[in-house]
Amino acid sequence: MARRYYCPVELTLDVVGGRWKAVILAHLKEGVHRYGELRRRMPGISEKMLTQQLRELESDGLVEREAFDERPPRVEYRLTLDGGALGPALQALYEWGERRAAAEGIAFAPLPDAP
Repeated sequence: MARRYYCPVELTLDVVGGRWKAVILAHLKEGVHRYGELRRRMPGISEKMLTQQLRELESDGLVEREAFDERPPRVEYRLTLDGGALGPALQALYEWGERRAAAEGIAFAPLPDAP
């Protein structure tokens, strides 16, 4: 039986909610990224969680995964048209976070250097 929703925000949060999905989508909004690039941009996420979240986003039709037949294997992730349509909402969240950080005196940690 399909889940019943009573508000569009319920559906939206069901698809993009949680700690990491919106962050993954925000990074992919910038363009195509390989798995390792996403891992470096999100040092707090485990490999298992990143893989799980990417699979769910792909299953929901927001992210596209392209695997190349190369050695070593190369996989790239990009937003689908439906995922790209979230761009304005993701930008609004980003800008709200910037304003909140400035008001609260919160500094963002720099990303770790790539290996």
